[in-house]
Amino acid sequence: MEMDERKLKILQAIIDDYILTGVPVGSRTISKKYDMGLSSATIRNEMSDLEELGYLDQPHVSAGRIPSAKAYRLYVDSLMRTGRIQDGSLESVSRHFTGRVRQMEDVIDHAASVISTLTKYTAVVLSPKGKQPRMQTVQLVPVSRDSALVVIVTDAGIVRDSTIRLPGEVDSDTLYAISRALTEELRGHTLEEACAILPEMSQRMQENEELLRGLYGLLNERREAPARTHVAIGGTSNMLSYPEYSDVEKARSFLSLMETRDKLASIIAGNGEMAFTVRIGPETGVPEMADCSIVTATYSTRGGQQGTIGVIGPTRMQYSRVLSILNSMGHQLTDLFNGGDERHE
Repeated sequence: MEMDERKLKILQAIIDDYILTGVPVGSRTISKKYDMGLSSATIRNEMSDLEELGYLDQPHVSAGRIPSAKAYRLYVDSLMRTGRIQDGSLESVSRHFTGRVRQMEDVIDHAASVISTLTKYTAVVLSPKGKQPRMQTVQLVPVSRDSALVVIVTDAGIVRDSTIRLPGEVDSDTLYAISRALTEELRGHTLEEACAILPEMSQRMQENEELLRGLYGLLNERREAPARTHVAIGGTSNMLSYPEYSDVEKARSFLSLMETRDKLASIIAGNGEMAFTVRIGPETGVPEMADCSIVTATYSTRGGQQGTIGVIGPTRMQYSRVLSILNSMGHQLTDLFNGGDERHE
């Protein structure tokens, strides 16, 4: 028995209908809602063949059929219609990010919130990982008579800020001059390289030796701190609105997984080297996600680091819309972390 064009059309109609309604689909539904020129009896026979081929499951003897994980895989790979999102939601995302210099964690948290709102599923966004970012600018901004804010912008577009104590009163003109000197000396260097350069700078700038020593301690602390992936989660409770998770134990298992961020990061980043991945049901390799699909996309920074954005939803998720949203959000984050110099159609 082979998959012919008629079977493919019927399977696509069943998947489209089940994604929309979440209700098992019968032959009469397909006959009435989709103009195929086929009788209910013919459709019923084709559905029986599709079940035998492993593309449909029948939850109850008298009920209609639902797509299997194998059917969704075929749908994503071959049958799904793709297109651009027509609403203005993504434009509002662009307006929110434009012109804002923010902490990387803030941007990632907001991205997860926006994705979960747009998709109505659970969103997970991972911070960039890869090459060590290189410093672009260093600024010392006075915040009180004896302290200054250290703002470091890297080639990954990431802003890091911390406060250091000043040795006595240092006026803003002096801080500006030191900032220029630091930027000239440290631009293009990693934190580790900067820590090797600062002691030599301290000897040349002895009048500011104490301040530079404090900056060295701050950078050295950052350098030695273990690099942890920031995991932002949005819309965890969204999954509970789908009938697939009306079972209390299943819902509890899913929510428990969402709390283990390290494990969640390893799941989402599993295929992060690819631009897009779609893992359906058992393909996730996670028992708690046997009824879920995971769709991921990547974004990158100018410094060569790569992050991952993902959506977790029921296997009957709206794949086309999710992929379009992740594609657009990936471009937004890449533009943001590259200083807005990328352009996409």
